[in-house]
Amino acid sequence: MKYFLLTGERSGDLHGANLIMEIKNIDENAQFFAWGGDQIRAAGAEVLEDYNSINFMGFSEVIAKINYLRNKVNECKRQIREINPDCLILIDSPGFNLRIARFGKSIGIRTVYYISPKIWAWNKARIRSIKKSVDRMLVILPFEEEFYKEQNYQVDYVGNPVLDLVQSYQPDDTFLSRFADKKVIAILPGSRPTEVKNSIEVIRQLVVVFEEYTFLVSAVNNVDQQIYKSLVTYENVHVITGKTYDVLKTAQAAVVTSGTATLETALLGVPQVVVYKTSTLTYLAARMLLKIPYISLVNLLLGRKVVTELIQGEYNSANVVAELETLLTDDKTKKRISEGYSEIQKILGDQSASKNAAKIITSLCSS
Repeated sequence: MKYFLLTGERSGDLHGANLIMEIKNIDENAQFFAWGGDQIRAAGAEVLEDYNSINFMGFSEVIAKINYLRNKVNECKRQIREINPDCLILIDSPGFNLRIARFGKSIGIRTVYYISPKIWAWNKARIRSIKKSVDRMLVILPFEEEFYKEQNYQVDYVGNPVLDLVQSYQPDDTFLSRFADKKVIAILPGSRPTEVKNSIEVIRQLVVVFEEYTFLVSAVNNVDQQIYKSLVTYENVHVITGKTYDVLKTAQAAVVTSGTATLETALLGVPQVVVYKTSTLTYLAARMLLKIPYISLVNLLLGRKVVTELIQGEYNSANVVAELETLLTDDKTKKRISEGYSEIQKILGDQSASKNAAKIITSLCSS
């Protein structure tokens, strides 16, 4: 069968790649075409467009690129018509993917959404579009199953793909030994250029305050490495690309930009403070639309505040310093966070999301 995958971000590229590998184990004649990145390409897909071309976040970015994005949607539709896949697999990125889902449905192609749009957070109205255009929704957070049930829409909880990644992680002992005798703070500044830029000035102030600590900044290869350049002038800062789990494994505490990384940090057991800053327009719009009390996956899964969240104006060096001092020195705080992390392990279960999703997708698309 022919599968067409669409993702607009780095984590989707990784999860899509793992899904491709599992589909191959079931469908030996599978062909894959994708809008993705290096991970999906390495898994064996023909990448027709790099996901960075549609990797925008926030109202101001999207508005500025509205005509550009419209052209990209039309380009994607043209490719789908030419390839005529048996199945469309849409991974997160709802602004783009729901448009493609409607198109796929209109021309008779099976549509599967793997990793649900976060409509439970701020746009429940999208459920109407999902019901009309998505044949199967595969969710990765347990509470999403109940949410969709309340909307009279059946979905499948397949497990969380981050669990697969953490369980398959093989520590780089050579890397870990470099920092074994050092006190380390990990910085995960995000996977988008705007997220990283918003973190740089705070990081520069932190490294001066905690001069006895080594700072490991987890960089990603889809962001221009020049963005990190100002940090390497500090003796106690190392910018490390592509080794997030090893970076976390060395750390006594972490400053983590909100996103999948907060869950990864929890599953690896590192005390963290969650941070996030965006444009003023996007923030004001989000405040009006958001229907959830927290932004980090850790607090959302537990339904209570376990890790501190510093958002927008609260994300400044003074607040991060205060929180890091607590994380590094207060045993009660560390114990409370550790207990919360243990709960998350139980909530998520031990299913392999990639394997479960592959079984559902191949069954649906061959029927």
